[in-house]
Amino acid sequence: MKQQYLLSIYQPDGDPPPPEVLGPIMADLGALNEEMQASGAWVFAVGLHPPSTATVLRAQGGDVLMTDGPFAEGKEHIGGFTVVQAEDLDEALEWGRRLAAVLSPLSIEVRPIAT
Repeated sequence: MKQQYLLSIYQPDGDPPPPEVLGPIMADLGALNEEMQASGAWVFAVGLHPPSTATVLRAQGGDVLMTDGPFAEGKEHIGGFTVVQAEDLDEALEWGRRLAAVLSPLSIEVRPIAT
């Protein structure tokens, strides 16, 4: 049975690139997603709204506290992710490498999903 892997896309805080820059990147990303789907590796992929839209919930002393904004302030955040299934880590890393090439200079973290 194939293992699932999370390919997390880290991006800097701030506004996204202008449409003339982002458009070709999204087209290349769409082509890579289609290739992953055709190979049977693609499980699903999503983009996320900015960290400012997050709500953090934390249980404390019998109550659940809610805080607007991201869990941690930082210079980068997870902007989206893809879940793939692969025979092994090497295969997952190859998909991560290809995703990093499409989304350069963004970083991609590849992590096995615990089942």
